[in-house]
Amino acid sequence: MAEAKMVHSPTLTYFSMLSLLTLCPPFVILLWYTMVHANGSILQTWDYLRQQGLRGFLEMWPKPTAVAWKIIACYGVFEAALQLWLPGRRVEGPISPAGNRPVYKANGLAAYAVTLITYLSLWWFGIFNPIIVYDHLGEIFSALIFGSFIFCILLYIKGHVAPSSTDCGSSGNMIIDFYWGMELYPRIGKNFDIKVFTNCRFGMMSWSVLALTYCIKQYEANGRVADSMLVNTALMLVYVTKFFWWEVGYWNTMDIAHDRAGFYICWGCLVWVPSIYTSPGMYLVNHPVDLGTQLALYILAAGILCIYINYDCDRQRQEFRRTNGKGLVWGKAPSKIVATYTTTSGETKSSLLLTSGWWGLSRHFHYVPEILAAFFWTVPALFNHVLPYFYVVFLTILLFDRAKRDDDRCRSKYGKYWKLYCEKVPYRIVPGVY
Repeated sequence: MAEAKMVHSPTLTYFSMLSLLTLCPPFVILLWYTMVHANGSILQTWDYLRQQGLRGFLEMWPKPTAVAWKIIACYGVFEAALQLWLPGRRVEGPISPAGNRPVYKANGLAAYAVTLITYLSLWWFGIFNPIIVYDHLGEIFSALIFGSFIFCILLYIKGHVAPSSTDCGSSGNMIIDFYWGMELYPRIGKNFDIKVFTNCRFGMMSWSVLALTYCIKQYEANGRVADSMLVNTALMLVYVTKFFWWEVGYWNTMDIAHDRAGFYICWGCLVWVPSIYTSPGMYLVNHPVDLGTQLALYILAAGILCIYINYDCDRQRQEFRRTNGKGLVWGKAPSKIVATYTTTSGETKSSLLLTSGWWGLSRHFHYVPEILAAFFWTVPALFNHVLPYFYVVFLTILLFDRAKRDDDRCRSKYGKYWKLYCEKVPYRIVPGVY
């Protein structure tokens, strides 16, 4: 397991893990404070910390409150109930390294619709005001930081004492096991998949809920919603809608099928997604920008186009796999490589590698429109402050690193077939450049 994870040098790997474990939690609070209380200015926050020092930072960090815990608990229980009880078709995931095939219930789109309709109805009928979420946002993030850390410790213990399948194991290093995770498919009972909950139903769902929250907060504070906020919210909702429309495909990706359930994935989805991924909208709440109808529509159209291309890339590969390489790609028979590999249990299996369509442009071309989409839902903030663009920079680094990890994993899995694939599709992400 350790060798599979250390795609960089051991020194860089340990440094990266320890840095993320220690720096990500305080960064979430610093970003929230800067967006909400320091006018979005990094310099203003820096001046405050320079004058007040560690004591100032500790005063800046809000304590988790009963209200914050109640909001998180109600949301988490609601999403868990939808995951368990909403009807959905039975879907099989990809064969795991140990030869297992996980089974899921595909009800994500229904859960998404029920969540947004419920949230907006609670606001519309005066039962619950989303402003409460915004006004307690720092406390909620603080509670998520600590609560999710404890959750990851429990996952680590579960991996040792009660793994859900044979797709588990220890590297022999506690830090690596905690960071990367022990289990590939941890479950509670037979049907409640923990990674589907953390990644999809808590993390991605919270993105849409908070996007609406920021929009409602600006409306109730100013009596109107600026076109910049409308574009930002619309593009985020289109993207998350695309995600749940395609959720079955997501279960075949690296996050679910290859990355184990540890701090990297689970803490990231429980804390980093709701705080960092939504941050452009968090900034716009107090910094409305009037773009004008024409510019707003241009940005909206460009963002939707990027989201569609990102979706079509994934749809194309999913359809290619579903038809066993027999469907058409851009109106033609697909170019492909039949690659054989051996599972950890010694079985020989085969996969089809698509080398035409979007997947003939580069090995991870779908990351290009994803990064551009993030830029287009951030650019309505314009350029008075750099912090709203942190998510775009972070996403770019994340996806470039993920592309390298995926390439290294596939090189190890497919051997000579991957070398042939790279000869046919030489660029990793940006065609003609990288």
